[in-house]
Amino acid sequence: MAITNQVKKAWNAFRSYDEKPFQEVYAPTVGVGSSINLHRERTRFYNDKSIVSAIFTRLSIDVAGIDIRHVKLDSQGRFLKEVDSALNQCLTLEPNIDQGPRSFRQDIAMTLFDEGVAALVPIDTNADPSTNGRFDIYNIRVGTIEEFYPKHVKVNVYNEAKGVRETILLEKRFVTIVENPLYSVMNEPNSTLQRLIRKLQLLDVVDEQSGSGKLDLIIQLPYVIKSEARKQQAENRRKDIEFQLKGSQYGIAYTDGTEKITQLNRPAENNLLGQVEYLTKMLYNQLGLTEEVFTGTADEKAMINYTNRTLEPILDAIVQGMQRTFLGVLGTRRNERIKYFQDPFKLVPLSEISDIADRFSRNEIFSANEIRGFMGFAPSVDPKADELNNSNMPQPPAAPQGPSFEDMDNVMKEVFAGLEKDIDGLAKGMIDDEDDEEEEEEEEEDDAED
Repeated sequence: MAITNQVKKAWNAFRSYDEKPFQEVYAPTVGVGSSINLHRERTRFYNDKSIVSAIFTRLSIDVAGIDIRHVKLDSQGRFLKEVDSALNQCLTLEPNIDQGPRSFRQDIAMTLFDEGVAALVPIDTNADPSTNGRFDIYNIRVGTIEEFYPKHVKVNVYNEAKGVRETILLEKRFVTIVENPLYSVMNEPNSTLQRLIRKLQLLDVVDEQSGSGKLDLIIQLPYVIKSEARKQQAENRRKDIEFQLKGSQYGIAYTDGTEKITQLNRPAENNLLGQVEYLTKMLYNQLGLTEEVFTGTADEKAMINYTNRTLEPILDAIVQGMQRTFLGVLGTRRNERIKYFQDPFKLVPLSEISDIADRFSRNEIFSANEIRGFMGFAPSVDPKADELNNSNMPQPPAAPQGPSFEDMDNVMKEVFAGLEKDIDGLAKGMIDDEDDEEEEEEEEEDDAED
């Protein structure tokens, strides 16, 4: 496609949306500045400083550690190769000017956990997605959905041209809407996670009260407080003791011998801490996130269970959403897919890699260079390193090298030339014999006449 056609047909999500004039004041060349990354969606205030933030971060890091690629399958549905496309460049190199592939995947996961749904918005494309079924994507952003409509969504997404987040209205047809498969556990109003958040808020309030410096004292005066005069006298006595404690260097006050002071030591007892521990354990079980996984001490079986029960449903939701909107029916018919790939040797101890490598090479599953690639070593220049063979077994002798096609062609030409020569010789001999027979017959006829 010519450059002029690309410029004419190029599409941008923000330029195509007619909004009110932007009122912010910009620097002449670089735009508006900020001390924080505005492109990053901030977690809600009650999720940011609690155990919930640690859970979200752990899950999002594990999701981001698995690669997502645009690939092509063969006729049997098997992986064939990566597609050299703008979309694959976004997924593997640069989704946008602010994020790399890993931070982009982590942004998807964090938005998914915090909001319950995430929108992947194609910002820059080579054609208008609303009028074209096939388009190349050069820039992708993660946004939050503010409102749903029958065929549209209102998305809050970062505008890198202005440096601020804006709300735009886009069609659902080309916006990837990813719903959290663990929504009922994490985002429902009465889900386990939301109940835990409310309990943690109450526990924080109690902790603030207990650490606020209050003494929780009860002063028993030596007279009955019923009249207004006695109440005023008791109030003055309370203020006098407060003044003494506040003004004393060591917090010492004096009282009358007939007055009795009782200190409560702590506020009324509650069972919030026990409820928080119970809900935390229940949440870990529902998410498949055991304490060993969270602390990094889980064995191989626990990690496989965690990957299958927790990570794969989230990744499936992401790649299926991308498949539906970014590739569509046309890309699916061409055997193009969005797939995620996990390094099978990432969790394997170094002591077991040699045994696994021997099994794979002995059963001719991986070549030596493929195994070296998994381990981070450069490929070997030996031609045998790219072959699928069992090095522990004797190899059959190589078949003798046959003649080349050119030699065979020359031999056939010589054979045909010799045959042609023999055929010409035989034909000439037969003609000479026929001439001799005709001459003999003529001579015999002449003798008979005489």
